[in-house]
Amino acid sequence: MTADGAALYAHVEALFPICRSITGNGLRRTLAYISDQIPLELHEVPSGTSVLDWIVPPEWNVRSGTIRTLAGDTILDFANNNLHLLQYSKPVNQVMRREELECHLHSLPDQPDLVPYRTGYYADTWGFCLAHRDRLRLTERAYHVAIDTTIAPGSLSYGECHLPGELSEEVLLSIHCCHPSLANDNLSGIAVAIELARTLATIPRRHGFRLLFAPGTIGAIAWLHSNRDILAQIRHGLVLSCLGDDSAPSYKRSRRGNSPIDRYSAYVLSDEGHSSRVAPFTPFGYDERQYCSPGFDLPIGCLTRSPGGSFPQYHTSADNLDFVKPASLHDSLRILRRIVNCIEQDAIWRNACPYGEPQLGRRNLYQAIGGTDREAQMFDAFNQHTLMWVLNLADGRHSLLDIAERSGQRFEAVAAAAAALHKVGLLLREPSAAG
Repeated sequence: MTADGAALYAHVEALFPICRSITGNGLRRTLAYISDQIPLELHEVPSGTSVLDWIVPPEWNVRSGTIRTLAGDTILDFANNNLHLLQYSKPVNQVMRREELECHLHSLPDQPDLVPYRTGYYADTWGFCLAHRDRLRLTERAYHVAIDTTIAPGSLSYGECHLPGELSEEVLLSIHCCHPSLANDNLSGIAVAIELARTLATIPRRHGFRLLFAPGTIGAIAWLHSNRDILAQIRHGLVLSCLGDDSAPSYKRSRRGNSPIDRYSAYVLSDEGHSSRVAPFTPFGYDERQYCSPGFDLPIGCLTRSPGGSFPQYHTSADNLDFVKPASLHDSLRILRRIVNCIEQDAIWRNACPYGEPQLGRRNLYQAIGGTDREAQMFDAFNQHTLMWVLNLADGRHSLLDIAERSGQRFEAVAAAAAALHKVGLLLREPSAAG
């Protein structure tokens, strides 16, 4: 296990026991943990606030939930698994016939050993989720149901980590943090985002980076409602989720389909051998559907490994600490860093000596046969072919990504070659950067 993998997995382990929802103290505990790792500005949006076409719901908090026999034996206990309680269940304390209880039970006949994750955010209801094999064992005439929850005026919580850059343009990274004990579909995205923010905070940044940790749907909607004044600054964006399973990485394009973030993400996945894992935009999924709604149409795609809903563990108790792999978390962070590197380094350059081939030897950019070790080390990041491609296509019209795609050279090598050529005065940066 790499150090990065261990650190990433430790975040997942620490957060897994917390019962999160779209509001409430579990969500606040999660944001408090994140704020202990990276700088985070916390926001509270009062219940009843109108946000776009939605209204912030009452706050939900849970203390306990049980099903017991009339003899007092516990059949099901929220304390043992916070998936057991339907999210936003209202308080209940009564004895009821098994037939009535059955109307409030949720299970998976096709996956009889797993507990499903279910919600009732905007419904006046209650319920329990349990393994289907356990549901079949409920044969007594009546049971005592006790749910100790509150649904009352409060607020919706979310957090932002804002890392300013040299430019006013920003990169938005959006991570939902409203699911209870689901390791891949929730905590993997949080873990990867924390470690990326730690890296970004220590290096010079051309773009500003804004990491949003918010409950799904209503959190993104509340943020969009309150931040219309900065949306024009969002140049690129990614929704991060399901980054810990052992499938290959995948990317879902933004609504625009060919925005720079779509090209960077598709390029990196293709370069990694996963070109088949790039999918077109669809208006369902995670919060990319909010950012890509037609009124906003922001250039925001979705980076996952297994997309949500595509794996059998999705929204079940099988999405646990065993399902998430430290190596996969580390690989997701590495892929994300490559995409961020494209965003930060891509630019349009112009050859300052376009008539004929410039003499590279007198600028120490030509590696002679049998060169010294020091000269060889200079070319570790790129080769002579990369230099020639950059010089030829740096005509004020091609970005570094254009050059990488056309030449077949890795983007990192093209960027390193451009930096070397710029250092000796052979490249001039165009005023409008590609990224």
